[in-house]
Amino acid sequence: MSPNTKIILAGGSGFLGRTLARWLHDHGKEPIILSRRPGAVIHGRGIHWDGETLGPWAAELENAAAVINLAGRSVNCRYHAANRSLILNSRLRSTRILGEAIRQAAAPPPVWLNASTATIYRHTLGAPHDEAGAIGATPAARDAFSVEVATAWEAALEAEAVPHTRKIALRTAMVMGPEPGGVNEVLLRLARLGLGGSMAGGRQYVSWLHATDFCRAIDWLIGRPDAKGIYNLCAPEPVTNAEMMRLFRQAAGCPLGLPATRWMLEIGAVLLRTETELIVKSRRVIPRRLLDEGFTFHYPTLPEAISHLKTEP
Repeated sequence: MSPNTKIILAGGSGFLGRTLARWLHDHGKEPIILSRRPGAVIHGRGIHWDGETLGPWAAELENAAAVINLAGRSVNCRYHAANRSLILNSRLRSTRILGEAIRQAAAPPPVWLNASTATIYRHTLGAPHDEAGAIGATPAARDAFSVEVATAWEAALEAEAVPHTRKIALRTAMVMGPEPGGVNEVLLRLARLGLGGSMAGGRQYVSWLHATDFCRAIDWLIGRPDAKGIYNLCAPEPVTNAEMMRLFRQAAGCPLGLPATRWMLEIGAVLLRTETELIVKSRRVIPRRLLDEGFTFHYPTLPEAISHLKTEP
């Protein structure tokens, strides 16, 4: 196996992991998927891990081109005590054990990309946040827990001493792609049902990214030996919730959609076992470093992204 093509992917069974594994496989890479369910891996070779302890999987890091960690319990749930613990610990423990495995490797990978989230930035209806943007929670957005998780996650990555491996924190926005379970699939279904109106007033911003550009950006960062630190993974043009829903109604051929007030969202979140923060927080984020360093987006605007996803098989 060529050391230039072997990519270690932790957390490859979720939407982003499946998306990236498929892209890597289709572009001549050799993804090694660290998973609790290695038998379910389709694109690449599955290796069992528990996300907490060292095991035979650690030997796969030898001579790998990169390690990418997307592991973590889904945030699409109710934030009761048990789920809060799972969300936080799944991220911290997987990050720490990967750091330990990298330190023990005789030929460690030259780069480690660790997931983070654009939710770390402060709720804003004003100027967009680049990588130097303000971090913190806003009571109206009910995002205190999410910001706490994001800051602890990045601190865990920063604390891992891996002198021969550069570290990159991926502050990723909402990714839209063709894999089952994508948010675009959900929004298009709502629009077709006549429920594609603006949510909680619609003024809040949505940062997003087409799945192809998500994968391309990761590949681009792997190939740049000077890339390290924090990168925002998002398209350069965030939109308001009202505009996003209008575009999905247009794509669905349903010009009218029932708007959802804040109290309606609260009831719906309870029924769907999720949290309103995923909708009401205004995430206005731009990929300053990617743009300044020369990365080009295939889908820089949401109309282009939605049009492509609608027609993609």
